[in-house]
Amino acid sequence: MGDATAEAPATTTVLRVAAISGSLRRASANTGLIRAAAEICKESIPGMQVDHVDISELPLLNTDLEVDGGFPPAVEAFRAKIRAADCFLFASPEYNYSISGPLKNALDWGSRPPNCWADRAAAILSASGGSGGSRSQYHIRQVGVFLDIHFINKPEIFTKAHHPPKKFDDDGNLIDPETKEQLRKMLLSLQAFALRLQGKPANSGQGS
Repeated sequence: MGDATAEAPATTTVLRVAAISGSLRRASANTGLIRAAAEICKESIPGMQVDHVDISELPLLNTDLEVDGGFPPAVEAFRAKIRAADCFLFASPEYNYSISGPLKNALDWGSRPPNCWADRAAAILSASGGSGGSRSQYHIRQVGVFLDIHFINKPEIFTKAHHPPKKFDDDGNLIDPETKEQLRKMLLSLQAFALRLQGKPANSGQGS
């Protein structure tokens, strides 16, 4: 992909980003990354809107819950939000060298036929321990191959949440300027790639 990290493309197209945190705890740093992404888009990336999609009410995947081709209400609502999105942002911790259980459950519910994830752009970031969540990110990419999700490759963000300098406050809000700038660059890259997949130039809506 070309360098889309310097300035936000001028556009009248509003991309809806469904953002999912793989951590359910109240002061989650990964959910804090999503809040920061939403704030960055409001402040400096026109044409991009980040919507946090809560997965805490999803039941564990059980196909016995599918009745007459329908899903439980919480799953139906979740799948509708995924279908309505133009692209995805995943923020996930690393649990035992892999994807968190809540996120894998959400990916699986969205994949039930018809697959809600297919043929859209996505980005991944993580806040975790020593590795910064790198192993979980690569497993998410592996799952995304089957789901037909198209991930941006750069930049990669592996936030070592507990290493100095302090990245998050006690409520999980991102306070580190360097990480915020990395996140801004990732969002710009996601925006450019999502528009490309939709067949729209980065300056969509401007004069020919």
